[in-house]
Amino acid sequence: MNGFRTLFYKELLRFTKVGFQTIGAPIVSALLYLLIFGHVLEGRVEVFDSVGYTSFLVPGLVMMSLLQNSFANASSSLVQSKVTGNIVFVLLPPMSSLEIFLAYVLAAMVRGLAVGLGVLLVTILFIEPRIAEPGWILVFAILGSAILATMGLLAGIWADKFDQMAAFQNFFIMPLTFLAGVFYSVKSLPGFWQDLSHLNPFFYMVDGFRRGFLGVSDVDPWVSLVVVGGSFGLVAAFSLALLSRGYKLRH
Repeated sequence: MNGFRTLFYKELLRFTKVGFQTIGAPIVSALLYLLIFGHVLEGRVEVFDSVGYTSFLVPGLVMMSLLQNSFANASSSLVQSKVTGNIVFVLLPPMSSLEIFLAYVLAAMVRGLAVGLGVLLVTILFIEPRIAEPGWILVFAILGSAILATMGLLAGIWADKFDQMAAFQNFFIMPLTFLAGVFYSVKSLPGFWQDLSHLNPFFYMVDGFRRGFLGVSDVDPWVSLVVVGGSFGLVAAFSLALLSRGYKLRH
């Protein structure tokens, strides 16, 4: 457990030492989205009954920031270690694959949850928060950050350099996040695009999280929980298998 604690602490220090960049900058970006989209579309876009567009938008922005930063922390850390060659100091100590997995994923979750909380606190300055079912907020925040942290770990294992990691994020993570109903309700889409949206696991993370704030959602939150929980099980099992084999880590 000493190896796990040391690696986890190192990963925490890695982003907290540059907190203005890793936590402050994403909060500012989310705030800009809120100011622009909330100002332009408030009163012009109807989503749920008795729910204003800005109130609808806030949970989506919080979850989007949480997901993207959970992914970024794990992926960038592992790729940086591979590029600089100090990955050997992670592999040499007597740590199990599970300990390495938990250290990277939990640290990335801390960053993602910190950014998400920061975005939520900033939005309170502009709109009164609505919290209908806090249990769903907590469940989907934890599961969402865990999934994206694990996907970040997978991207870091696969990528050999920073541009490969950036390609994974720009062509896979970003589209799935933006098309998950962050800025709109999928029920406003034509039938084909609604069906396509339901194949996106990120949609269930955002929708279940939003249910906790507004008390309404596009799908039953229990269905979202099954999809999100199953997705986490799959990506976690896959990443643990790759770590145990030392795939692209032990050359």
